Amino acid sequence: MLYNFSVMENIVLIGMPASGKSTAGVLLAKNIGYGYIDSDLLIQNEEKALLCDIIAREGVNGFIAVEERVNAALWAERCVISTGGSVVYGEKAMAHLKGLGKVVYLRVGLKELEKRLAGKDIFRRGVIMKKKGETLAELYAERAPLYEMYADVIVDCDGLNIDGTVAAIIDGVFGKSER
Repeated sequence: MLYNFSVMENIVLIGMPASGKSTAGVLLAKNIGYGYIDSDLLIQNEEKALLCDIIAREGVNGFIAVEERVNAALWAERCVISTGGSVVYGEKAMAHLKGLGKVVYLRVGLKELEKRLAGKDIFRRGVIMKKKGETLAELYAERAPLYEMYADVIVDCDGLNIDGTVAAIIDGVFGKSER
């Protein structure tokens, strides 16, 4: 299948932790013949540490600065780029990513996120909580408007399996009639 998309343009996935950015990103890249980049892995590689260890070492603001630096320097061509959930705190990084391609917000409702994260250690995943004791609901309320502000395309993922999410991203980016 050929997709009508600019040669340099990438697809940048943003959204809450557990929204499916990494899983859908890999499958999307395979489906459309693009490369794949996970910016969290770039951060870990550059810092030679896990995200949770970088947060422990640098603190929340220090981690956000590292994340912004790495994402603002990222270069890619014909790639799907999965970002960390906190990338939207970095204005320079988001301006750069928007310049690299279409930003797609994988929107998942709070109830679905709570289900996906139930029993998981979100701190071990490297989830940034700006305030001590912050709840997932508070984090969602803080970030959702930022995701919406930066998004070129919003994909509602509630009720979709991974294949449905990938199909919805393709439809949102390329349009049903262009495939």
